[in-house]
Amino acid sequence: MPILSVVFIVIVAFFAGMEGILDEFQFHQPLVACTLIGLVTGHPTEGIVLGGSLQMIALGWANIGAAVAPDAALASIASSIIMVLALEGGKTDPTNAINTSIALAIPLSVAGLFLTMIARTIAIPLVHAMDSAAQEANFGAISALQLVGIAMQGLRIAVPAAALCFLPAAAVTSILNQMPAWLAGGMAVGGGMVAAVGYAMVINMMSSREVWPFFILGFVMASIKELTLIGLGAIGISLALIFLGLKELSKNSAGSAAGSQDPLGDIINDYE
Repeated sequence: MPILSVVFIVIVAFFAGMEGILDEFQFHQPLVACTLIGLVTGHPTEGIVLGGSLQMIALGWANIGAAVAPDAALASIASSIIMVLALEGGKTDPTNAINTSIALAIPLSVAGLFLTMIARTIAIPLVHAMDSAAQEANFGAISALQLVGIAMQGLRIAVPAAALCFLPAAAVTSILNQMPAWLAGGMAVGGGMVAAVGYAMVINMMSSREVWPFFILGFVMASIKELTLIGLGAIGISLALIFLGLKELSKNSAGSAAGSQDPLGDIINDYE
């Protein structure tokens, strides 16, 4: 892999690691991270396809209380690098490289949790140092220590990314080609199932009587091949406007003071 590409990959990985904590510009999201890795390595199409597939999986990943979600940053960056190395080996077809990278993203995301634990453990002395600086009103030291902590999160992704870049492309291709067909097929099916689980987790968090009709309509319309993305977008905007109209109607309807924040449910209850 060209050294300039390696430099760009490390930079993207560093920002992705920081964004896993900052959550400001979304560099750690698979669609963004994989696309950027694809751009800097000359494989933009494959990067977008991989990022889109992984984003469907990561939709259900969220930190809830003390439970930390799988590390989307490491999964995105590492799987993208593996895909690029396989493609540059020249003996693997893009579809096989993408499917294998998707399957590898799950164990990589779990490994990222271990790196996150190490980074956060190392950060504990930084917190105590910031407490000491606060007692002395040394705000410059507090800011510097904060930057050190954030940079450490970036390095937890950048260092493994740099190490992966120096793997011989032929070695990665050889490993992928040695995988039996049943294992490669199973990994592809498993990746698709995990994407479905990601959707299910999101639906479980959002499900209510008011959104189910819109979900069903969208699900059915998405299966109509004649509808383009622009058409689906126009339908989505129309449904959103209908929902806002129903919400306003529920506020103005009788018994709105005791509304359940469910516009369709309130309207139905008013007429029952």
